[in-house]
Amino acid sequence: MKTLDDWLAYQQTLHARGIDMGLERVREVWQRMGARRPAPVVITVGGTNGKGSTVAFLEAMLRAGGMRVGTYTSPHILRYNERVRVDGVEADDAMLVAAFERVEAARSLDSGQPVTLTYFEFGTLAAFDVFTRAQPDVVLLEVGLGGRLDAVNIIDADCAVVVTVDLDHMEYLGPDRETIGREKAGIFRAGRPAIIGETDPPQSLLAHARAIGAQVERLDRDFGWAPQLDAWEWWHRDPAQGRVALAESTSAVVLHGEPALEGGFQFHNAASAIAALHALGGHVRWRVDAIAKGAYAAKAKPFLAGRLQHLAAAPDIVVDVGHNPQAARELAHWLEQHPVAGATRAVYGALTDKDVEGVVATLGAHVDAWYLAGLADESPRGETSARLAERVRNALPAAALCEYRDIPAALAAARADAAASDRILAFGSFHVVAPVLRELDHV
Repeated sequence: MKTLDDWLAYQQTLHARGIDMGLERVREVWQRMGARRPAPVVITVGGTNGKGSTVAFLEAMLRAGGMRVGTYTSPHILRYNERVRVDGVEADDAMLVAAFERVEAARSLDSGQPVTLTYFEFGTLAAFDVFTRAQPDVVLLEVGLGGRLDAVNIIDADCAVVVTVDLDHMEYLGPDRETIGREKAGIFRAGRPAIIGETDPPQSLLAHARAIGAQVERLDRDFGWAPQLDAWEWWHRDPAQGRVALAESTSAVVLHGEPALEGGFQFHNAASAIAALHALGGHVRWRVDAIAKGAYAAKAKPFLAGRLQHLAAAPDIVVDVGHNPQAARELAHWLEQHPVAGATRAVYGALTDKDVEGVVATLGAHVDAWYLAGLADESPRGETSARLAERVRNALPAAALCEYRDIPAALAAARADAAASDRILAFGSFHVVAPVLRELDHV
């Protein structure tokens, strides 16, 4: 195996299941690799939605303050390299291949059977290896699935953030918010900040944090944001620490405009990111100007793509990776707040295990025409266009819809039908956003 693609294909063959919840195997291999801490400060971010955005805000704010940051996120949109960044630069193929070789050597170190690792676990260990060698000041870890049994949780976070808790991956995490909340609370640590970006979090999340003695800070109770005229202010409850107003520059007193990432929910994500940095105190550089600069910079490369991202105008083309009912509610709210003069045309594809009915029912009143695309060519879990159409009709019997083999075909049809005053919203999965970005040369 000499190339990155060789290694990625090989990793898909190492475990009988794509997801195998548990920390024993991945921890054993990491201990064989020396189990060095990937950075002096580690921030772990979990949640149903908003993880990637919150990591993007943290990365941008920390880098604006002059700190070297390692970032591990998943899944990727266009290139595997997107998952591992050091100081804003994606890990190159050679760096990843070298890390994979070291993981493989440790996995096979014992004279018995090699330790089985899933694709995600193998990549997580490789990311840790890259960071231990690059020696960043701070490492940001995005939870892949759940929290308690996710591979990133073998590292004790200095601060953990749970942004939202809602229904997704229920076959692994449980049937309701309370059960899922307990799984996500597993990234909290005793005596360390536990930032909760929910105004009404599950009681299980709060109960576990309190039971282990984590330092709980909760949106709208301990910290939050407040709108001002053409501006907004982040605040913290502790009078001794002050009600901290964010500045766009060192001379300003408030942060003007909206956060870089679009959507009202991004105020919550940005506020949670700021709360994490505030809670860490002297462990990171708390600079008002850097935080304000980062809140705006998070929109630009390399921080984030596919979150209400505008790709073209006349017609407006927007992509979003949202794939569950909570994300659909936020999309519906955004569409309501940002109407267009013409029609809204949705290019939609989904994975088989997603709540298609819940998603489209939430958005039905805001979409005039559906262009349904099969994702079978993009993912083994991709829904076919025929099955997707059946599920959409069950939820929206009167909807105007057409079926297409794949995303490029659906996008081409939507563009052919659209007037300059229309909007095309392509959403439903990372596997939807990637081909749209390729088709429009946003690579």
